[in-house]
Amino acid sequence: MVFDVKVGNGAFMKTTEDARALAKALVGISKTAGVKSVALLTDMSQPLGITIGNSLEIAESIAILKNRGPKDVHDLTVALAAQMLVLGGKAASLEIASGLAEDALRDGRALNAFKQLITAQGGDASVVDDPRKLPQAKYRIAVKAAESGIVDQIDTNALGLAAMQLGGGRAKKDDILDLAVGLVLHKKLGTPVTKGDTLVTLHADTENVDAISNMVRNAYHIGDKAPKKTPLIQEVIRP
Repeated sequence: MVFDVKVGNGAFMKTTEDARALAKALVGISKTAGVKSVALLTDMSQPLGITIGNSLEIAESIAILKNRGPKDVHDLTVALAAQMLVLGGKAASLEIASGLAEDALRDGRALNAFKQLITAQGGDASVVDDPRKLPQAKYRIAVKAAESGIVDQIDTNALGLAAMQLGGGRAKKDDILDLAVGLVLHKKLGTPVTKGDTLVTLHADTENVDAISNMVRNAYHIGDKAPKKTPLIQEVIRP
């Protein structure tokens, strides 16, 4: 079992210390239960990838399985898969396992496996070939930068709340999800920004999203220098 324990302002565990404690507890319980496991502490000081929202994230996942898509999602996907291959005895080292995972992405086996999973659960696997079949929001609304500079901080939690307010998440357990809505990020940490640039595109089913647009704009802090780069994988915790 491989645990992906997030740490940062967009995670339940905001500090490395808390995330490490959770990871150690998870692998400790797994060991007691006789299950091989490892936990990776991974960065959530900004959103992983460029999408937030149900259909948008599925489309991004399909892009990764086609060996495209954002580099951070690709790299973490390969890293998690490599850990699984080593734990499962399919590879003698993480280097070999990473190569096997990359091969599966390049030659289409990973994508075909996803199609088989969809079909086995009664879904329409043709969405893999044409993600436009996924639910689509009615409106695309640009959230533009109010100043120039460099993105030095992103309030990831605020972006998640914005997606929820669009209808992409639940505030209460009986809320109905809107699978089409969400956010597409055009700027991430360390990215130069000119006033008027689009920071985020909202995918919404209403045009009345001024408050959400302001929330998203305020989630971006634009300064005069790039922030210190945080490793995507911060620690690996083993029993």
